[in-house]
Amino acid sequence: MPSIAIEITLTTEQKQQLEKIVRSHSAERRLVERAQIILECATGKQNQEVAATLACSIPRVSKWRRRFTEKGLAGLDDEPRPGKPETYGKAFRDRLLAKLEERPPEGLARWDCPTLAEALNASHHAVWRVLKKEGIYLHRSRSWCVSTDPEFTEKAANIIGLYLNPPLNALVISVDEKPSIQILERATGFVETRDKTIVTACKSTYKRHGTLNLFAALNVATGQIKAQTTATKTRADFQGFMDLVMADVPEDKEVHVILDNYCTHKKNDAWLEKYQDRVKFHFTPTSASWLNQIEIWFGILSRKTLKGASFTSAEELKSAIEAFIVRHNQKAQPFKWRRREVQGSQIKNTIANLRN
Repeated sequence: MPSIAIEITLTTEQKQQLEKIVRSHSAERRLVERAQIILECATGKQNQEVAATLACSIPRVSKWRRRFTEKGLAGLDDEPRPGKPETYGKAFRDRLLAKLEERPPEGLARWDCPTLAEALNASHHAVWRVLKKEGIYLHRSRSWCVSTDPEFTEKAANIIGLYLNPPLNALVISVDEKPSIQILERATGFVETRDKTIVTACKSTYKRHGTLNLFAALNVATGQIKAQTTATKTRADFQGFMDLVMADVPEDKEVHVILDNYCTHKKNDAWLEKYQDRVKFHFTPTSASWLNQIEIWFGILSRKTLKGASFTSAEELKSAIEAFIVRHNQKAQPFKWRRREVQGSQIKNTIANLRN
């Protein structure tokens, strides 16, 4: 005699959930079939009758009836499968991180994906996946400059104090020179790349027309720029530019000048005496010229006027710089200066420690 199937009795909540699955337009087809099997079984039908009604096999009905009886609704989910054994698991990841801390093969400055794959006897894709998952980008680099000046704190605090809280009835200016700006003449324009992207372009060959030096002073309070171009960058050129700056300053104002430690900025005692202590020089710490705000403006000038440009003469370059200064001064604003925190100033091979 055929065995009697296990009787299924549904709670109101179970029945509602099963019916919801059957009506769903987004549920998986196999899950819908399992819900239909349990609903049919709950009506008292035997496995043969349910199989005939739903056009499926008797063993399938028997399987899901038993699974539902044992585990309820959770029994209708697929059981976890072991899957293919992991080829590149934690052991491979640890080997890769350890390899990165070793010196690369002779003749190479750093590891790259193909070299790592060869050293580990693995595929390029396996190495690439681990590097991506760990957030390691071997082609990127970060550099920084850490000042070794024993008076760094005192000097930096002095300059930052001038930025944040300048003395009353005083002018704070940030001064430096951008030396040896190359005057290059070359074809420039636009090109279309293979993927139909339009990019700016400049010809690799060019004509040299010498160099030009630029002295500039930034009014820290307003963002206004005063500048002068010169053929040389001697101490006399620096003093001549400072005379030009002082010509526009009322005689009752003190002037605080922020400078880096370039040689032409030093040994200017005779020039300072001429202004009877109205002018005070404040020098940035050693290897910390980034404290000087004029460097920010030089970066803007390079990106917007010099990079990728073509000039046929020193006069043309001078005119372009002067036009940019006029344009800048029309909408000048003080810089909201801040120092980015530097982490990891001591370079070590600690990739494994960083990733654990």
